[in-house]
Amino acid sequence: MPRTDRSLDIRRDPHSGELLARGGGPKAHSVLQRTGFVAVVRVHETYHRVPTGLAENAESRLATDAVARLRAAGYHVDCDADFDTDSRPASYLPLGTSVAHVAERLREATTTDEAAEALTELTAAHDGVLAALENILTAAADFHDGLGQAADPYIARRLRYLADEHLRVIRTDLSETRNQLADRHAPHPGRSTCTEEVPPTEHERSAVCACPPPPRTLPATPPPLVAGLRR
Repeated sequence: MPRTDRSLDIRRDPHSGELLARGGGPKAHSVLQRTGFVAVVRVHETYHRVPTGLAENAESRLATDAVARLRAAGYHVDCDADFDTDSRPASYLPLGTSVAHVAERLREATTTDEAAEALTELTAAHDGVLAALENILTAAADFHDGLGQAADPYIARRLRYLADEHLRVIRTDLSETRNQLADRHAPHPGRSTCTEEVPPTEHERSAVCACPPPPRTLPATPPPLVAGLRR
């Protein structure tokens, strides 16, 4: 992680009085969001603010909690004296970590069967990740139906549209990809597993394994010469 991603400032802006958190990378931003901060995305930076409508003491509690959680995660946090704390709460793996493990399984897969098994975690009809995501979108839409503001019914319709149209396309395509991989039963040609065993027919005493040599990279063909224009 770059050094700049490990440092943050959590302070009240001296001009506006807003409580802002600046710095850090995506992991720190996740900690801030889980603490209650709201991301503000600008062209050249992303910073975080506290939610609107909070009393000053509630803002201070939120900032103090963020300082404690960030420092517990190994970040250097400069903050106003009101937010400084020696507390280091225990951290737990977020739910998204287990979903991200599917990507690791795909990166480590050496056969189409292993890749299909990993994708099944996403595409399983009843309890796959995408089925759960559809339920979440529907539940969020149901929540907005009776929330009371003029824009809420529109937000509910938009969430259902995302579930019914965009997510359905993703589920269909990924399911088809998973099924095609499940039918192939083939090793990945670029991910063979080295057994570090020397075959009995090998006579070279220096041989250490039976892996084929890596493919030779041919030099790039130089671009054709462009003839100069005649005067």
